Amino acid sequence: MKMIRAIIRPEKEEEVLKSLELAGFPSVTKMDVLGRGKQKGIQIGTAIYDELVKTMILVVVEDSIVEKAMTAISDSARTGNFGDGKIFVSNVESSITIRTGIAA
Repeated sequence: MKMIRAIIRPEKEEEVLKSLELAGFPSVTKMDVLGRGKQKGIQIGTAIYDELVKTMILVVVEDSIVEKAMTAISDSARTGNFGDGKIFVSNVESSITIRTGIAA
């Protein structure tokens, strides 16, 4: 299994979640996060914002369908501008369902 962590623009959250659901990935975790990329934030006039509000979406999927989930995220999150976000993929060694205690 793999965990996909996608850091996206908050205004693209609904579109990304809908895209994931249509692609067969209804189970997600999402949270509001702060961060910055290579641009080290943005400057608007004299104000410098070095941390920007983003949304992080986490999805755990089988290895064979990682590309499908990543495509659903990237296609729906992309604006073509700086700050569209990043997708990270990492291994998941194990998981259990808390209610049943059964390995998922």
